[in-house]
Amino acid sequence: MAFKPLHDRVLVKRVQSDEKTKGGLIIPDSAKEKPAEGEIVAVGEGARKDSGELIAPSVKVGDRVLFGKWSGTEVTLNGEELLIMKESDIMGIIA
Repeated sequence: MAFKPLHDRVLVKRVQSDEKTKGGLIIPDSAKEKPAEGEIVAVGEGARKDSGELIAPSVKVGDRVLFGKWSGTEVTLNGEELLIMKESDIMGIIA
């Protein structure tokens, strides 16, 4: 199923967090925090000004981004857990 976000929304796939600490301890699933880092999977066309002019998105498909801990709405598409969020919820692009 193809999915295209509307307006200034983006579809993000979380990156997997480490299974172990730097000291070698294995972190159980119940103690893991969901990562606030992900990869852009799809991008909407952008927001519109009051005049109707389109504001192009700052991110593109494939960008690795950081976002807030409680940002976005979790959805499952084709058995994969993803997040839909507004572009303004993204704090930055990882270079």
